Amino acid sequence: MSTPRVRLPRSASPGEAIEVRTLIDHPMITGIGSPNPRDMLARFEARANGEVVFAYDFDNGAAANPTFTFHVRLEETADFVFAWIHEDGRVFETDGRVSVG
Repeated sequence: MSTPRVRLPRSASPGEAIEVRTLIDHPMITGIGSPNPRDMLARFEARANGEVVFAYDFDNGAAANPTFTFHVRLEETADFVFAWIHEDGRVFETDGRVSVG
């Protein structure tokens, strides 16, 4: 459970906007009307070369297995770090690199 997956292109031209797709296997249980205890992610962050390029704060309306698709314009090679932060403090991370040139 809580397996993160990311799809990035391997390379891009300077100034090109790339598409980033993310998915994490997570039940996102609110605990409302369910016998199961609450099990929710609190935040998702995508960083390129240390700078936040996309972030999202989850709430009770979030669906299971949350997915995001967004675009980032790159001028230089970027090292990405993607982090899903659980309400209890656990962090699920993966990374990737897009070469520009």
